[in-house]
Amino acid sequence: MRAVDQALWTALAGRRNYPPRRLIAPGPDAVSLERIFEAAAQGPDHGQLQPWRFIVVPSARRADLGEVFAQALAERDPDSDETVRARAREKAFHAPCLVVAVLVDAPEANKVPAAEKLVSLGCAVQNMLIAAQATGYSSGLASGAAMGSQGMRDLLRLAPHERAICFVAFGTASEPRPPRERPQPADFVTTL
Repeated sequence: MRAVDQALWTALAGRRNYPPRRLIAPGPDAVSLERIFEAAAQGPDHGQLQPWRFIVVPSARRADLGEVFAQALAERDPDSDETVRARAREKAFHAPCLVVAVLVDAPEANKVPAAEKLVSLGCAVQNMLIAAQATGYSSGLASGAAMGSQGMRDLLRLAPHERAICFVAFGTASEPRPPRERPQPADFVTTL
C-alpha cells in the first residue's frame, strides 16, 4: 500500500463515534472548524446543487436549543415532569462544538431525487467526521424526535424545503473508545 493509502486507511479505521455527552473541551478552534467545513464541500453533489447546509449552535444559543428539546418532549409526553424536561434541556450543552446538518430539497432542484440529496449530505457529514479526526478532534452524530419539531424549525429558521437531519458534535473524547467489530465486505456485498 502506498503511504497515502495507508494514512487514509488508518484514519478511516481509527474513527470512532462519540455521543455529544462524551465530548468535552477543547473543541475545534475557528481555523480547524473552517477546515472541517471545507472537507464537507469535497463530497459528491450531483447537479452541483449543494443540497445541504450547516448551522453552528454557539454557546450563547444553547439555552434556546435546550428549551426546544424540553418543549418537544412536553409535546410528545405531556405527563413528563420537570426533572425529565430538565434532562432534555441539558442535552443542548453537551459537546463544545455543535452543528446542525440540514437537508436542502429546493423545489427548483427536482431533477435530482431527494434521496440522492440526502446521500450528498451524508457524504459531506462523513468528510467532516474524518476531517475532525485529522485535526485531532473527536466527533459524533445525534438526532432524536425534536429534530422535526416546529420549535426546532423555528429556532433554526428553516425554509419550507429544508429539514434538520442531525447534530454533528465535535470536541475531545472524555475517554477513548475501543474499536468495535466491523462487518466484513462479504457480509454486505453481493454480485448481481
